[in-house]
Amino acid sequence: MKAQVLSLTGEIIREIDLPAQFDTAFRPDLIKKAVISLQSLRYQPHGTNPFAGITASAEGWGSGRGASHVPRLKNSSRAAKVPQAKGGRAAHPPKVQKVLIRSINKKEKRKALNSAIAATANDEIVRSRGHQFTGTVPFVLSDELERLNQTREVIACLKAIGVYADIERSAQSRKVKPGRGKMRGRRYKQRKSVLIVTGSQPLRAGRNLAGVDVCSIKSLNVEHLAPGTHASRLTIWTESAITKLAERDL
Repeated sequence: MKAQVLSLTGEIIREIDLPAQFDTAFRPDLIKKAVISLQSLRYQPHGTNPFAGITASAEGWGSGRGASHVPRLKNSSRAAKVPQAKGGRAAHPPKVQKVLIRSINKKEKRKALNSAIAATANDEIVRSRGHQFTGTVPFVLSDELERLNQTREVIACLKAIGVYADIERSAQSRKVKPGRGKMRGRRYKQRKSVLIVTGSQPLRAGRNLAGVDVCSIKSLNVEHLAPGTHASRLTIWTESAITKLAERDL
């Protein structure tokens, strides 16, 4: 599979061969499994105090009094400790011992990443995800992109290659969330737009654009390529990122 290397002004410089990862079969089931496994590493365990509701010195009255055998407070007839009692323990409370991490095999994880990489080169799937652009995927740019220091220079480059419409789409999608989340630091929701993958350091000048994520090829993971478990994200690769990707094991 081949791709055209573009300059910052959108001109075709040369044509290169893409690594074998771009020929991997599309497996949305594996991609979803890998993304959920990655997200589960961020789950925060939570649970009640193990002794909540059972610290009262309550004992049952035993038989012969025509009353149930539930534990009752001393010098009182009020039940305690049991779930049906006021102030008693919870029946099935959340426990911090619960295993939240979803495991995945190494080969499945590698296959999912390769499949997500291949999906970025499928024009039909990328457009079906809602991305707006002109031209064909994958977008491979020269390493000059990594040397840009100002956001306006990145914007000019994205306009030249025909993907800036997707960033405008993301900016217009910003909305206030319903529910309690907006009171807990998660006030807005917004569509994802372009992912910029570089060979060495992440492109700092592009990370402030609406919906844009930046990462190096070393830190690239399946969640970058398939946010929300939905693969085929619009991705811009630099030439050095493609070179380093070719050196990885399949």
